[in-house]
Amino acid sequence: MGRIRYDFSGKQVLVTGASRGIGFAVAQAFAMAGADVTVLSSGPDIHEAAKTIAAACGRLCRSVRADITDSASVKAAIADLDRIDVLVNNAGLERITPLLDPDEAMEDTFRRITDINVNGPFYVTRHAVPKMPEGSSVIVTASIWSRTAVPEFAAYVGSKHANLGFTRVMAKELGPRGIRVNAVCPGWVRTEAAMLSLTNMSTRTGRSETDLLDEITGAQVLPGLMEPDDMAAAYLYLASDGARDITGQAIMVDRGEVMA
Repeated sequence: MGRIRYDFSGKQVLVTGASRGIGFAVAQAFAMAGADVTVLSSGPDIHEAAKTIAAACGRLCRSVRADITDSASVKAAIADLDRIDVLVNNAGLERITPLLDPDEAMEDTFRRITDINVNGPFYVTRHAVPKMPEGSSVIVTASIWSRTAVPEFAAYVGSKHANLGFTRVMAKELGPRGIRVNAVCPGWVRTEAAMLSLTNMSTRTGRSETDLLDEITGAQVLPGLMEPDDMAAAYLYLASDGARDITGQAIMVDRGEVMA
């Protein structure tokens, strides 16, 4: 996670989509830095994730279940939080959605991805902001695909482009309240979702996963596939006082794959 040490003692942090992958790594990093962390997800495994984080950092980690596509569910889930200093909108869904796929279920998948990745962050932020004091920070997990595109991922790529638009609008809207809003754009990270996408790409192209992964990492300036823990430092930095003058920005963490 890097050598810089951050101190978030006394800060209240809410991380969505924290049962695994990047969200879990980010939540644990904040907890290790002294924050009081609440993790949110729609699945029951969020409670086990909170226990794992608590055991690792020696402090309580609270877990709540909510479907972020349901505004009322989100509002109820965070009702007991008296303050939120850092909100990490990390929950997301990544699936392949080929335009010409004849299966009508593909349209349901498209709608579900859009609902989670676009509507979800809006609902969570909408209900969290009244609890956020001046100096707070909102961080959105976008993607390198919010700056570029790949075939057959229309819903995911489109939703991640929307995440950047959301970030910029909220930065302008919440700036007068002293709340900063930024996005982190991960490159290829060894997460369950990314590996599933790799498998689907292999199936549809007839190429091996190894060949595809070599091509992907070969497009990076720095070689190698990142792990979820590699992402955490960017979130800690953006939430810290060291980034107090940064808002409305998209930070690429992709080993130089997309330079923008």
